[in-house]
Amino acid sequence: MNYQELLSKKRKYDKMKYLLSDYTVNSYSQAFDVEYTHHSTAIEGNTLTLLETKVVLEEGISVGGKQLRELYEVVNHNKAFQYVKKCINEQRPLNEDIIKDIHAILMENIMIGGVYRNVDVYISGAAHTPPSPNEMYRQIKGFYFDLEQKTFENVIELAAWTHAEFVRIHPFADGNGRTSRLIMNYQLMVNGFLPISIKKESRLEYFNALEEYAVHQDLHLFTDMIAVLEDEQLVRYLCMIK
Repeated sequence: MNYQELLSKKRKYDKMKYLLSDYTVNSYSQAFDVEYTHHSTAIEGNTLTLLETKVVLEEGISVGGKQLRELYEVVNHNKAFQYVKKCINEQRPLNEDIIKDIHAILMENIMIGGVYRNVDVYISGAAHTPPSPNEMYRQIKGFYFDLEQKTFENVIELAAWTHAEFVRIHPFADGNGRTSRLIMNYQLMVNGFLPISIKKESRLEYFNALEEYAVHQDLHLFTDMIAVLEDEQLVRYLCMIK
């Protein structure tokens, strides 16, 4: 995916988005929030369908036959995404406090959130093993330093690195994937791009791209994946304008 083509579409969208009615923007945004929550939690094993997720979030109705944890996961994810949007509206750059807050919201009524792990973790089926706690603390400090100081070719690469590096370090005992996808969107949105949703059907491609970075420090596959999804979002909005 050519970044200059992406920028061209973004500039076109920025120039024409005033033509979209508030009703259209709000209805699409609400639909995206439900879809994003469904796919991000489903990637981690949540069994609620898209329709069940919609009912839980929009109607506040519990779904029979589902574990309480699964209901909390979708409710918390949506709350965390609203918090992300609030921070972006306040023009706050991504930092450690915001990331810990995001994780704490994701983990409400499930476990204590916003606290780094003090145990080893293993990722089933992955070639990469996250660092042990002492090394993890050193690496997460390096992550926050790089978050402020490291330069990137473009916003897509920044968003890809933020997600891939954070999930490689795996600083929390649980919820690293959901947190990573939220901070990836944080980087996109704070820089004027649209949020994206990685569909559960694409999880194999997604995990392979993350593994390529974790094992070989090659970010290209994941950057390309994000660029394609961002392009699809921009085209969707441009089509609504037409």
